[in-house]
Amino acid sequence: MTPDAEDLWFLPLGGTGEIGMNMNLYGHDGEWLMVDCGVIFDKNTDVDGQALTIQRPHIQMADPQFIAERREQLVGLVITHAHEDHIGAVPYLWQQLRCPIYTTAFTAEILRRKLVEVGLQKKVKVIVVEANAQQDIGVFNVKWIALTHSIPEPYGLKITTAAGSVFHTADWKLDPQPLLGPTYKEQDYKALADCDIDAMVCDSTNADVPGWSESEASLHKGLKQHIEAAKGRVIVTCFGSNLARLHTIAEISKQTNRHLGLLGRSLINMMSAAKKTGLWTSVETSVDPTHLGYLPAHTVLIVATGSQGEPRTALNRLSSNSFRDMQLEPGDTVIFSSKMIPGNELAINTMIERLKAMKVTVITADDSKLSIHASGHPASDELKAMYSWVKPKCAIPVHGELHHLKANAGIAKSQGVSRQLLGQNGDIYFIAPVTGIRRKAVKTGRLGIDEKRRLVKI
Repeated sequence: MTPDAEDLWFLPLGGTGEIGMNMNLYGHDGEWLMVDCGVIFDKNTDVDGQALTIQRPHIQMADPQFIAERREQLVGLVITHAHEDHIGAVPYLWQQLRCPIYTTAFTAEILRRKLVEVGLQKKVKVIVVEANAQQDIGVFNVKWIALTHSIPEPYGLKITTAAGSVFHTADWKLDPQPLLGPTYKEQDYKALADCDIDAMVCDSTNADVPGWSESEASLHKGLKQHIEAAKGRVIVTCFGSNLARLHTIAEISKQTNRHLGLLGRSLINMMSAAKKTGLWTSVETSVDPTHLGYLPAHTVLIVATGSQGEPRTALNRLSSNSFRDMQLEPGDTVIFSSKMIPGNELAINTMIERLKAMKVTVITADDSKLSIHASGHPASDELKAMYSWVKPKCAIPVHGELHHLKANAGIAKSQGVSRQLLGQNGDIYFIAPVTGIRRKAVKTGRLGIDEKRRLVKI
């Protein structure tokens, strides 16, 4: 199954018909280009951290067997941004792929740290590209186009071949004030309309959400109001990769004369990488976690991982009085600057009940009259804008469950996109010379990391 010189194919091995573990392939003239290589985190414990009866690997990823068997045809892997569902599988799967990796500076720094952990830092060729760069990778010409998202340096890709061209959005939103990194440039997307884009492969996560997503800058007022009103310690929990949110909280710590503390390995790692690559300039230092318990409660502002109730994360341990360096007390406040991901309701609600039993005030995004959380994905009006600017001949919705994909396709149709292809992992989408789809063309599956750090089929 090899594309010829007239073919341009899109083949998702993960991330289409589901949210997470993105792994995409583009095929042309006997070669393949991979875009993203991510993981998903499955639950193998209950809300109290006890093992479930049926053991499942916690870290899971798409099975790359199809492309591993054609490794000599794989010319490269492009990582669009540093979220785990786009980058997290690289340390586990690179030995099967053994291709060069292309990405920008911040994402490369996050990847470098992952490769160090598994001893691959000297074996993997990572090519750092500049913002808005253009690079020939085999028979593919790839141009990086800046977007905004909930992590620094998110990029869409214009992928051009002799047979046709694609705009691969990856994850994005249209944020006029992203706080870290540049804002989006409308003219960049409008310029794509002049490039005769054959297909737009597009994020569908919030396609069924009306309107326009909130800007990161709009959250300052709500977060500050709650933090100013709090009497004791304040713990804000959010996704560990959301450096823009951390920037806002750091600014509020100065304005409210509170000491800033960070709890959670992923959070500390992200800030460290942002400092190393020149993206973080908001606050020079934060308080060492071991010192937080000795400071007067009303002077402490903490950012903690664990917004989804994950076992062993900082907030979960605080809610169970099992955090080594500090304990919560009556009168403290926990603010959830995050959304509840479907499937995590029981874990989150159980953790909230534990906090309330400790006489800790809990504020969620639903409780707050002012906004304290913003999604990193486009709502319907943003999708309408992007389709109207790019004007692709065909829409290929990805990164979402079926109802998200259908909503995305409907929006594309409303904006005059003549073809919409709805499929799932393992389908081959024919972009050129004729548009179409071949269902279940490739066998797909999942791999997991077992307790001995070995890859196993699920």
